[in-house]
Amino acid sequence: MTTALYWQTEGEGSDLVLIHGWGMNGAVWQTTSEKLSQHYCVHTVDLSGYGHSAELGSADFDEMVKQVLAQAPKKAAWLGWSLGGLIATKAALTSPERVSQLITVASSPRFSAEKGWRGIKPLVLSQFTEQLKTDFTLTVERFMALQAMGSPNAKQDIKLVKKAVFSRPMPDQQALATGLMILADIDLREAVSQLSMPVCRMYGRLDGLVPIKVAHDMDELMPNSAKIVFEQASHAPFISHNDEFISELRTFLNQHA
Repeated sequence: MTTALYWQTEGEGSDLVLIHGWGMNGAVWQTTSEKLSQHYCVHTVDLSGYGHSAELGSADFDEMVKQVLAQAPKKAAWLGWSLGGLIATKAALTSPERVSQLITVASSPRFSAEKGWRGIKPLVLSQFTEQLKTDFTLTVERFMALQAMGSPNAKQDIKLVKKAVFSRPMPDQQALATGLMILADIDLREAVSQLSMPVCRMYGRLDGLVPIKVAHDMDELMPNSAKIVFEQASHAPFISHNDEFISELRTFLNQHA
């Protein structure tokens, strides 16, 4: 049995699904979805344990993917940010007939660093896990600060994100811990070559969580995918460079409509 997640839908046109990242909720897309809804039917979701789906509690990676697929439109373009990029990618791998185009933003098929692969150092992830046990509000706030780090409008970006995200219920603590385990453990690098739909990968050059080297390494793993790098952006280009982000996204979607 699949539990119903909280969804918000606005606009008309072809379907576009937006999936948020760790510690966040669908409100993080507020400005983006308002603008995109002028051209598309935009569906934003609160993943299990987050925002208005907080009471559903924690779900493992495969269950999260199943939950989103259960309520998503029959066929849509899927856009996932950070952890949401992993979920969108897995959905595209398991149900390719449901995903017309796949866009990942500041995401990676393998978030955790290891020999020969850049990413988040395991120590950083374990520190976050420990901090969650003592003060999870502060941990989420620190994570937000990390996301905006390096962006020229960092303070303003963080303020916008916090206002939107904290307008919804706080995430379930176990869901946050499970999310960190997903970021530490999941590895889709071998699988991504099987993706059959048009794929666009978007990155912030100043991103401290998904280093720009990942973008270049992914060129080899997915030679047929499109790559867009926002030169002055960090981990949340759709917040720091919203108009540019929407313009690039619309160009890609129109090219592959």
